[in-house]
Amino acid sequence: MTGIGYRKDFAVDFLQNNILQPDFIEVAPENWIGVGGFWKKQFHTVIEKYPLFTHGLSLSIGSPDELDFTFLKKIKSFLAETKAVLYSEHLSYTKCDNAHLYDLLPIPFTEDAVKHVAKRIRNVQDFLERKIAIEIISYYTPVAPEISESAFINHILEEADCDLLLDVNNVYVNAFNHHYYARQFIDTLPMHRVRYIHMAGHEQVSDSLIIDTHGEAIIDPVYALFDYTMQQLNRDVPVLLERDFNIPEMEEMQTELDKLRSIKKNALKKYQYATC
Repeated sequence: MTGIGYRKDFAVDFLQNNILQPDFIEVAPENWIGVGGFWKKQFHTVIEKYPLFTHGLSLSIGSPDELDFTFLKKIKSFLAETKAVLYSEHLSYTKCDNAHLYDLLPIPFTEDAVKHVAKRIRNVQDFLERKIAIEIISYYTPVAPEISESAFINHILEEADCDLLLDVNNVYVNAFNHHYYARQFIDTLPMHRVRYIHMAGHEQVSDSLIIDTHGEAIIDPVYALFDYTMQQLNRDVPVLLERDFNIPEMEEMQTELDKLRSIKKNALKKYQYATC
């Protein structure tokens, strides 16, 4: 399955023509909870046609604040009402002292943080009565690292017994900005926990800095890293094309979807031939 992030920017055209042909759509629940009128009708028309994946923005799983169970109750109702296939969130924090920071901030790579975050993920999973997937975020300044990023991620996934949302572009961005090899990083991840993949574009703002923007086309090196990831994965998982800004014509987005499908299909064929 290959999907698209569903946005109001192109929602009407998406339903009125058949140019964009995803297998599923993804939304941030926060953007649709409580929406009524025209947009509610549009949204329900779309999810009658396409399976729904959800990707949250406000859980703040790494925050020192208490979990917001009032918010989680709304999420749980939304997931049930829409028959969402998956709920995922970011391995970050977005709130501190009950103030929303409106950014995905990195969590310190420490064993204390592993225990804190893993416990919160387990509590969320128990409350929602489903396993969730946690996304590796892009970050620009490591915060008080005591262990490696890959050890941090692996320990959380193991202790929380949750799934991994592998954002391949984020891995590429982090590898470039922090001077490590993206493929070697992929090799350290527990492939059996990868439930879902995100693909997106980014902006190179200087010779030494890339910003994860979701506002540009995917570049060839990120496609190549996706191909490598699929070969290491050795199984099919849903893949999402993210495009949040500078929305292009639908034909251009469909071309990217087709390329992702082709890479995934060929990578899985290579694995099948290798194991015959």
